[in-house]
Amino acid sequence: MNKPPTDIDNLVTTLLPSLSKSLSENFNIFRVMHHGTHEKQLSNIFAWLLTVDGTHGLEDKFQQTFITRVNGRVHSDNHLPPTGYRVVQEVDTRTGEDIDGDESMDIADIFLWRSDAALVIENYGTSDGHGHSYHRYLAHGTARGRAAVVVLLCHRHEAHLQKDGWELATVVTYSEVLSDLKAQVESDSAWRREHPEQLFFINQMYQHFVKGPEAVNVTDQVSFIKSMCETGESARYGYRPRDRANQEFADLVAEHARKQFEESRLTLAKVKDRLRSFARSVLVEQVNSVLEYGRIEKIVTRFVGQWEWCVELQRADSQPTIFLEFGPTAVVENARAEEAIADPDYAQVFVTLRDPETDGIARIAQTEVSLAEVIAGVTRDDSRLRDAVLSIERRGL
Repeated sequence: MNKPPTDIDNLVTTLLPSLSKSLSENFNIFRVMHHGTHEKQLSNIFAWLLTVDGTHGLEDKFQQTFITRVNGRVHSDNHLPPTGYRVVQEVDTRTGEDIDGDESMDIADIFLWRSDAALVIENYGTSDGHGHSYHRYLAHGTARGRAAVVVLLCHRHEAHLQKDGWELATVVTYSEVLSDLKAQVESDSAWRREHPEQLFFINQMYQHFVKGPEAVNVTDQVSFIKSMCETGESARYGYRPRDRANQEFADLVAEHARKQFEESRLTLAKVKDRLRSFARSVLVEQVNSVLEYGRIEKIVTRFVGQWEWCVELQRADSQPTIFLEFGPTAVVENARAEEAIADPDYAQVFVTLRDPETDGIARIAQTEVSLAEVIAGVTRDDSRLRDAVLSIERRGL
């Protein structure tokens, strides 16, 4: 497969608006609730689906589907019975000897068992035992002469992470079992009529964990195609096999997006450092030489999170604080300001005035100083930031 000559960083930047729009416009209950971000949350859902008398109304259908998928991965001599299992969560896999020896607990996420068979399931984002003991899991499953399989239930199968015995585990992905489940419910019209709420939940789960974000309309899709053509990536539409081409493109974009995001965070930190340094060494003197009341007393950079990209100019005489803000913090503050800037340019530094009554933002203004200029170094005789600070201070009088 030939690699086309292109600027991938430029492609990522070009595609980001349409991709982020698709992400933001897709309603999904799991995304709204931030559910499934912890393995225990997903273990609860899979345990519910596997329980024969669960409120899903599927009886043992998902249990059969799941075990059929597992049986397809193990040696034919080790096939497990397709149903009839009890379901337990958070099972300590230590033996009596381990407990007597004061070994730390080793908890399996889901345990399916019957008198003659068992499945010990470790649920995690990747196919990784992440510190658990495969051999202890297997010993727990095969206790009392049962046939048993240790299963890694995961979002992504990454074989290189499987070690210390976990390379022997049977790997099943969310995509596989949820695709099986979706096909199952789509073929059962009676169940769909009788269980509309459960159907909605399963569809949402499938959309979130299998399909993922997708373009919501033709306009977004056309915009994506246009970006591919303009950035020299359109040749990929002719690559075969398609699945491989899709994955290679996704991996390439993801890696460059990750690098851009990491580097942009470093750039934000550099802007903050340079802006703080300029404020302390130059701006304080520039502003205080003009003001007789409410002079700047202290430069502070105390905030974190979405307010992190800010330099605080604390003032005397109980006068409201003035902030130099940029990037993500400027976005947040513009949304909070009483009079937001209609068409802000977030490549520039902004100045805001604190509202002493609400502790919010009374005013916000865009300066003429760009982030690139801050990084390059604003000269001592440059008065643009001083003028912006004085202007917003006087507007607050």
